[in-house]
Amino acid sequence: MVPGGGLAPDGTRWIACRPGFFLPVRVLSRLFRRLFLEQLAQAYTTGQLQFSAALTSLHDPYAFAAYLAPLRRSEWVVYAKKPFGSAQRVLDYLGRYTHRVAISNNRLLSMDQEQITFRWKDYRQHHKQKLMSLAPMEFIRRFLLHVLPCGFHRIRHFGFLGNRYRRAKVELCRHFLAMAPRSPSPPPRTDYRDRYEQLTGQSLRVCPVCAHGRMQRVETLPAPARTRVPGWDSS
Repeated sequence: MVPGGGLAPDGTRWIACRPGFFLPVRVLSRLFRRLFLEQLAQAYTTGQLQFSAALTSLHDPYAFAAYLAPLRRSEWVVYAKKPFGSAQRVLDYLGRYTHRVAISNNRLLSMDQEQITFRWKDYRQHHKQKLMSLAPMEFIRRFLLHVLPCGFHRIRHFGFLGNRYRRAKVELCRHFLAMAPRSPSPPPRTDYRDRYEQLTGQSLRVCPVCAHGRMQRVETLPAPARTRVPGWDSS
């Protein structure tokens, strides 16, 4: 997700994109195709790709080259469009993809020691719902393909949203765009201890014995289960 403009290199003004134009999508699609296939071929050459199941034959270099050949000739699509609704709706839409797991629980139908059965959507047959059963180890292998490697981040911020200068640069952007000042954040909610101190002047967070230490909740003990005493049998 990118903004429709940005700060000038000298930080003195906001530069907006031209009306009705943001990026040359066709040029961007072909550039992405070239870079993606080059990196894929490099990963294959260095032995970083692993093939299993129906793709085992791609271990052969000639089979892998033949597999990539049609991809170099076909037109790729880089999906780009104006934001819909509002910024909040865009974030809600992206949040469903960035903060969910590979498969939701409601798609899991049954599982045992032999196989796991779940629903899946076949996009090649008009989004038809189908069932699939996999061995537990194969299901776990496919699930872990959606887990990012160690050190990778699902969401990254660049430019004026980079963590180091975000606060200052966002305020500068708002100034150049003549946006209304932000409403102050609501005060933090108070609990019973704050209200007690306001009414009595005594703090429930201070140790009542030494009057210096701070009381801190370490653990909440559950209430003991009530044991039912059997009644007298008067029969």
